[in-house]
Amino acid sequence: MKLKSLFLTAAIVLAAACSTNTGTPTAIKVDVPARPAGQEDVIGLTVPAMDTVRVGFVGLGMRGSDAVVRYTYVPGVKIVAVCDVEPDRVEASQKDLAERGFPAAAGYSGDTVAYKKLCERDDIDLVYICTDWSHHVEVALYAMEHGKNVAIEVPAATSMEEIWALINMSEKTRKHCMMLENCCYDFYELSCLALAQAGMFGEVIHVEGSYLHNLDPFWDAYWNDWRLKFNRTHKGDVYPTHGLGPVCQVLNIHRGDRMKTLVAMDTKSFNGAARIEKKTGKKCDDFQNGDQTNTLISTENGKTILISHDVMTPRPYNRMYQIVGTEGYAAKYPIQQMCFRQSQLQKADPAASYDNLEDEKTLSREEIADLIAKYPNPILTPELEALAKEVGGHGGMDFIMDYRLIYCLRNGLPLDMDVYDLAEWCCLGPLGAISIENGNAPVEVPDFTRGGWQKTNGFHYAFAK
Repeated sequence: MKLKSLFLTAAIVLAAACSTNTGTPTAIKVDVPARPAGQEDVIGLTVPAMDTVRVGFVGLGMRGSDAVVRYTYVPGVKIVAVCDVEPDRVEASQKDLAERGFPAAAGYSGDTVAYKKLCERDDIDLVYICTDWSHHVEVALYAMEHGKNVAIEVPAATSMEEIWALINMSEKTRKHCMMLENCCYDFYELSCLALAQAGMFGEVIHVEGSYLHNLDPFWDAYWNDWRLKFNRTHKGDVYPTHGLGPVCQVLNIHRGDRMKTLVAMDTKSFNGAARIEKKTGKKCDDFQNGDQTNTLISTENGKTILISHDVMTPRPYNRMYQIVGTEGYAAKYPIQQMCFRQSQLQKADPAASYDNLEDEKTLSREEIADLIAKYPNPILTPELEALAKEVGGHGGMDFIMDYRLIYCLRNGLPLDMDVYDLAEWCCLGPLGAISIENGNAPVEVPDFTRGGWQKTNGFHYAFAK
């Protein structure tokens, strides 16, 4: 299924009307298509519990091959099938399964539609998609059409048409469509979320996230050079979800608040164009993605979000991750930091005494650890944390993500992340492009729930009773 973007054209037409008579800019509107007749939202969606989750993997490159190995450690999983356009990758995953003492899976390869045979099987419950970005949606739609739940690597979708197609298909089939945003399960982010839910930061009013990662060592590892090509042809934050996902959970996005308006701006492409010229020997005048992109978002409840993207410069790796509250502050990079009003700390420990309760106190590393221990994240049991660190995957967060997905499916529970999270976290790319192309104009963020963003109050994990 090939989806062509019409939103940028529409935005350019609308830009002529994006100011009032006083010259004050108003947001460019992006249409929300009507929900297809007979469909309902999938907020809180559950599917029947299953003792064993039968999984098929599509895409066995860097992310997919690692996922196959991780899944051999997840309780209640049967790896039924593996698929990749390259036959040698299928063979490599079969060897990984054999080394872990697992039976061979059915293998599919040879072309970019081999996944269809996998999706057509009647013994698969979950299709785990780790292809290049351009194939995420077509695989997911086909899988849901054939009765499968889907989990899609980030970003799950790269255009508004793709986003709405995934929402509509999930609502139509009543199947889960989850994006594999692993950074929501990193240990520090899990801990800060628990602190926020306990009220330690007071009212959270501003959050920040980013993906700052020099990809120079990795560009040539992508099949058919797909990632560099995508950056060459797309503006906006094309990889926003690692920074955006965890902070959206803190802000309860579509669980009592929603993203309302965004403004994006970028630099010129300096290093991107230079990389193409070095690779091809030809001058590149059409590289679209700026070396640095910043997106500022306002929410319905008067909060703000700042998200940054830079994969072209030699900056140290940084997902930023900052929480600014009325009573406290937390940051992750370059080192973990927490700072609170002393009165707030006294609430956490009534036995403590401070000279001035109005003053702030920056916590030491030991004090941060003590505070986190007082407010543990409910999913992070000692057993799961130990197993995650043993299995690994970005320090263990990949495994926690996989474990929670299978846990929820086995127990018939709502997933931690739904198709509306997917939509909200992926929309910064196409909507940011509209803003940039129209002189950094504000752009309305659609309500992807189509009216359901206040149906639940706060982000919560589901647990079996």
